[in-house]
Amino acid sequence: MFQLLIAFVSRICAFFQRTMPTNILIRATHTRRGLKWGVPAMLLAVVYVVIAASLAQWAAGGAPGWINLLVLVCLWNAIKFVVNGPITVVRLARVRAIERRYRGAGVASTRSLSVG
Repeated sequence: MFQLLIAFVSRICAFFQRTMPTNILIRATHTRRGLKWGVPAMLLAVVYVVIAASLAQWAAGGAPGWINLLVLVCLWNAIKFVVNGPITVVRLARVRAIERRYRGAGVASTRSLSVG
């Protein structure tokens, strides 16, 4: 029974990772081409916080209680984008340093071949 529960939860998690728009966008910012878009994508956190604040105001004014779930989802997405920004900056700096090192090694090796 416990294995069935774990299998079910892992399938749901995999489904959400593949299909939810924010997860797709965050996964795209972790590719080599997308690393430079990590910090601009952090601006989406502001949008999510504004949406969450307006939904919370609406829920406080007498809207249905399930609106609070949307507030939590918006805040969760905002946190994901805020955390994703610095991670992509560090990964981009690391990748560029590695590329610079290889580019420098490639230039040095071609110089030694052409001079000799």
